[in-house]
Amino acid sequence: MLELERRWHEAVRELGGTRGPGDLADRYAEPHRGYHNGEHVLAVVRDVNLLADDRTPRERAVLTLAALVHDVIYDGVPGEDERRSAEWARERLAGLPEADEVASLVLATAEHTSDDPLTCLLLDADLAILGSDPATYGRYRTAVRAEYAHVPDDAWRVGRAKVLRSLAARDPLYATPRARARWEARARANLAAELSSLGDPP
Repeated sequence: MLELERRWHEAVRELGGTRGPGDLADRYAEPHRGYHNGEHVLAVVRDVNLLADDRTPRERAVLTLAALVHDVIYDGVPGEDERRSAEWARERLAGLPEADEVASLVLATAEHTSDDPLTCLLLDADLAILGSDPATYGRYRTAVRAEYAHVPDDAWRVGRAKVLRSLAARDPLYATPRARARWEARARANLAAELSSLGDPP
């Protein structure tokens, strides 16, 4: 988890702060996290910086911190997890003028829609996994299923299909032109393939 902490310190220094990451790495190492772990978060950090390479250093630092903390609280409770993650960010970044901005970005990952250009970069990076190559997408599917191991297969197929259809119905799936060019076509193919593999339940 040293990379998580390194990216944290780099971003905080860019904003003129000195606050450490606290239990950030420990949170992402929690055993119930099949997908929403340090590997996922570092991928979001990578992808949001890829999308934001024409932004200012301050904006990239804010996006990096939001990416690092957006799943820091993960108990499988949509909405509440994001709210508590945003609060964690406010507490850890107390004293930085950008603390509320980071928290707002984190909160936006609950509904996953925004008209704010900076927020859209984070949301697109969070969904970049959908546009990955088939092998990586397969590992993602397995990891997500592991987080819901307590859910019976039939119920899982119905619930997962609902999520996939909701994503596929978004037009476009990604908000930013760069993300669409990079991931949209592959993401739609992956979503369609997974939905088909589930037997297209109601």
